[in-house]
Amino acid sequence: MSQINHSVQQGRSRNKEAIWALVIFLIVAAAGLLYVKWWPYLQKAISSSATHTIGPSILGDQSASSSPWTSAWDYAKVYFLSVWKAAALGILLGSLIQVLLPSRWLLKVLGKTSFGSTVAGGLASIPGMMCTCCAAPMAVGMRKKKVSIGASIAFWLGNPTINPATLIFMTFVLSWKFTVLRLVFGLILVFGVSYLANRFAKDAEPVNLEDVPESETFEEEQGPFFTRWMKSLGTMLLHIGPAYILSVLLLGAARIWLFPQLSETASNSLFAIIGFALAGMLFVIPTAAEIPIIQTFMLVGLGEGPAAALLITLPALSLPSLLIVARSYPKRVLGFVTASVVVLGVLSGIAGMLFL
Repeated sequence: MSQINHSVQQGRSRNKEAIWALVIFLIVAAAGLLYVKWWPYLQKAISSSATHTIGPSILGDQSASSSPWTSAWDYAKVYFLSVWKAAALGILLGSLIQVLLPSRWLLKVLGKTSFGSTVAGGLASIPGMMCTCCAAPMAVGMRKKKVSIGASIAFWLGNPTINPATLIFMTFVLSWKFTVLRLVFGLILVFGVSYLANRFAKDAEPVNLEDVPESETFEEEQGPFFTRWMKSLGTMLLHIGPAYILSVLLLGAARIWLFPQLSETASNSLFAIIGFALAGMLFVIPTAAEIPIIQTFMLVGLGEGPAAALLITLPALSLPSLLIVARSYPKRVLGFVTASVVVLGVLSGIAGMLFL
């Protein structure tokens, strides 16, 4: 009897600790998002409704002649000044996911390869409104907690592609037609492609909670919270930092070749759609930066087709974000997701060429 009472008390203590950990995580996430995302985006939405712009293109003057080194440094400086707060928040939340969120609760919702888990992951991304690189550390943290492939990818891709703030900005700056196109293909990507990605991870089976004792904590390591958190944070910074910085510099140097000026005939061709879809998938931008990029390109003659391709591929993925999550997913999964983003970008471009 005493053993039963002791087990009951242990269970209650674990549940109480789990509740407090969840509350702390939600407070940190809400405070960070309020400061970094929600309040600034509310101000930007009000401004864009009156001015029909959210600022200049982050690509700058593409016609300006400068060395690749200068171009790399200039772009990296502008980019990191724009995203550093969101990037720091993404890394913080990604590390806290690993040491604060109750694994058993997390896996009950996001640990299956079902469509329901994928939908839950996608819906959970909506308040975040992160760019693909800032959402990537959180996806890494989710995978460390054994969240399913589909749910974690839906969360990762959902942050930039079904971002409600971006959709509002887009309506005010571009047009409602662009918003509808983005939403349709974004939903296909977040919920359809993410769900199908489970099929490319045969060796990554989800955890079956029914086979795991209630006493199992799923923790990779035991020990004081601060020690585990520092180790998680340090590992994440070590794996993310160098590849992230170097790839941004590389893309900054190559931007003039990734987004060339096209003749009037080629500016709305299928060749241009494919080329810009590929370039958009590789390139890295802050949240919603695709809007002024598309606006500027169209003002200098880019057709609706390539613009609509960038609408999907620019925010969804980037070379840096792929490098960040490379250790967390099988290569087949990332290959499938990357190819899907490009294909959906091309289809969006064709739809844009026909209907915009």
